[in-house]
Amino acid sequence: MAELTTTFFIFTVLSTFPLTAQGFYLNPKLRVKPGENVTLHCYDLSCAAITKIQWTRPDLKSEDEYVFLYRDNRSDEECQLPSYRGRVKLIDRQQTDGDVSVILTNVNVNDTGTYKCETSNERKKFIHFTHLMVTDSVFQPVTVYEGEEFVLLPCEFPTFRLDEPTVVWSRYDLNPSTVHQRQQRGDELKDQNQLYSSRTSMKTFALETGDLSLNLTKLLRSDSGTYTCTVRSSRRREDRVTDVRLQVKVPPVWPKVLLVFLVVGLLIWCLFICVRPYFKSVYRVKVDSGVKSVQLPFKTFYLCRVVRVEWSDYINRKVHVYQNSSDQPEEQDILYRGRTEMKRNLKPGDFSLTLKYPTFIDNSIYTCTVYKKEGKKLTTKQVELRVKVYKVVKVDSGKESVQLPLETTVHLPEDVSVEWRDRHNRKVHVYQSSSDQPEEQHEYYRGRTEMKRNLKPGDFSLTLKYPTGIDEGIYTCTVYNKERDILMKKQVELLVEVYRVEVDSGVESVQLPFKTTSDLPEDVSVEWRDDNKRKVHVYQNGSDRPEEQDEYYRGRTEMKRNLKPVDFSLTLKYPTDRDNSIYTCTAHSRERNIVIMKQLGLWVKERIEISNETPLMADQPV
Repeated sequence: MAELTTTFFIFTVLSTFPLTAQGFYLNPKLRVKPGENVTLHCYDLSCAAITKIQWTRPDLKSEDEYVFLYRDNRSDEECQLPSYRGRVKLIDRQQTDGDVSVILTNVNVNDTGTYKCETSNERKKFIHFTHLMVTDSVFQPVTVYEGEEFVLLPCEFPTFRLDEPTVVWSRYDLNPSTVHQRQQRGDELKDQNQLYSSRTSMKTFALETGDLSLNLTKLLRSDSGTYTCTVRSSRRREDRVTDVRLQVKVPPVWPKVLLVFLVVGLLIWCLFICVRPYFKSVYRVKVDSGVKSVQLPFKTFYLCRVVRVEWSDYINRKVHVYQNSSDQPEEQDILYRGRTEMKRNLKPGDFSLTLKYPTFIDNSIYTCTVYKKEGKKLTTKQVELRVKVYKVVKVDSGKESVQLPLETTVHLPEDVSVEWRDRHNRKVHVYQSSSDQPEEQHEYYRGRTEMKRNLKPGDFSLTLKYPTGIDEGIYTCTVYNKERDILMKKQVELLVEVYRVEVDSGVESVQLPFKTTSDLPEDVSVEWRDDNKRKVHVYQNGSDRPEEQDEYYRGRTEMKRNLKPVDFSLTLKYPTDRDNSIYTCTAHSRERNIVIMKQLGLWVKERIEISNETPLMADQPV
C-alpha cells in the first residue's frame, strides 16, 4: 500500500488561571484507514526548554504506560505500551517552534481512542488532546437534496499559526480541480472550475479563526463527489486536512405530488367558494436610482363596489390613499407626500401606483388593499421594490479626497439648486443661486466638500476631502428648479477601506503607520483618537501634549515628527486586546482646518498561557 500521511492539527487555547491547566479539541475526530500513517500534532507555546514529552491514552486508564515518552533527549521504550513499540516517533527531534508532534505508523482499529499530549518545562505544563478513529471510511459524509439553497462543507485548521497560509478546496475528479481558493489578501479564483463560479464562499476571517468551511450554494446532482480541504504555507509542506464526501440526492417525489393536490384543491376552493378570484403574491420591481419614477403594478379582474384603495409600506406607513373617487393626501405619510400617483381606471381593476424619484430608502414591500363599502377587504397584493444605487465608489482611508460621480445628459435650466445629503439626512453640500452655501452644511462636512460648477452639461459630482470609515454610506444628490420641484434624484454609495494592523498580545510595542507625500505646513497640530473619541496622542506647537491625553494611554505612546516627508506614525507600547479599535489621525492647520486625515484598525490577538502546578484530570469535561 502506498504510504498516505494524514495530518491533523490540534490548537490549544490557554487561559491564565493559577494552579490549573486546560485543553480542548479544535477538531473532535481524526479519521484514517487501517494500515495508514497518521500525524498527531502538538505544540508547546511557552518558548522554554522542554524537559519531558509524553503521549498517553486516557481512555485505556493505564497510568504507568505511555504511547510515547521522551526525556533526557531520548525516547524511553521501557514504559511504552507494547502495542505502540516501534510505531511512534517524533517528527522533529529538535522541537523547533515547540513542535512535539509524533507519527504513528501502520494504524489499526485498536488505535482508535483519545490521545493526550503533555509537555513539561521549568515553569509550566501544556496539555493537548485529540481523538483518533481508525475506520475503512475516512470521509466525512454530507447528504443534501438537489435544489437546496446551500450546504456547508466542514474544515478546521490553525492557519493563524502559519506564515502566508493558502487554503484550497479541490475535487480531483474534475479538471481543473480547484473548487475554491483563499489567500491572505482574499479569494483567488482564477483557477476555479467554472462549474462552481459564483457558487462558493468562505467566511471573511477564515484564516484568522481557523474555520475553513466551504459554503456551496444552488446545489446540483453533479456536485456529488469528494471535496478535499488542503492548507499550504510559505514555510510548511502541503497538508491535506480533510476529505468530505458530498452526496446530492434527487428530492423525493411524494412532496411534489402532495403539493399538486394542495394546489388543485386551493384552485377548486377559489373557483367555487370565492365570488371573485383572490390572489396574493409578491411581485418584484427593480429600478436604478435616478429614474424619474417607477410603477408598482397591480391589475386584477373587475371588482364591483370598490370604495377605498390603500397602499402601505412594510412598516405600515400609508403611501397612497384613494377613497370616494379622489386621492386623500392628508392621510399619506410625509415621506411619500407629493411623490405618488394612482391610475383612476378602477372599473377594469387597475390599481397600479407610480412612485416618483425612488431612492435606496424606498426599498420595501408595498401592500395594496382594496375595500368595499362595508369596510371588508375585496383583494390584496404585494409588490417588492428594489432600487439600485447609481454608483459604488471605493477608496482607502488616508487618501486626500474622493469623488462621488454624478452626471446626466438631461438638459436642465441654469438656475437649479443642488443638495447632497448623507444616510442620516444631514446636508453634505448645498449649491444655490450659482454659489455654494456653506452655512447650510452640517458642521461635520464644513470645509471638506467641493462641487463642480459644470451645471450646463449636468455634472454634479462632489469631492469629499479626507474620507474615513465614518463617511461610509449612501449619499443622495437632489436637483431642484426655482419652484423647488425635483428635477433629478440619484444616489452614490461610498465604501472606505481601513488598513488593519495585526499583532500578538505580549509584544513590546506596535506601530500604526501614517506616511504621506502631501506638503503640509510646519505649524500643524496632530491628534490621534480611538473609536471612543478618547485622545490617544496630541502633538502641537512642536511638542507632545501628554496633559491632553486620555489617562489610559498616558506614557504608552510615541509619535514621529517628520514633516518632509510627512510621517505621523504612532507607536503604542504594551498592546493588549483592550486596545482593539479604529484609530483616527487628524492633522490641523493653525486655523484648525483639517489638512489630512487617516484611519487605521488595530487587532491584538490575545495569547493566554496557563501556569500548571496542579495536573489536569484526564476525564475532566472541557
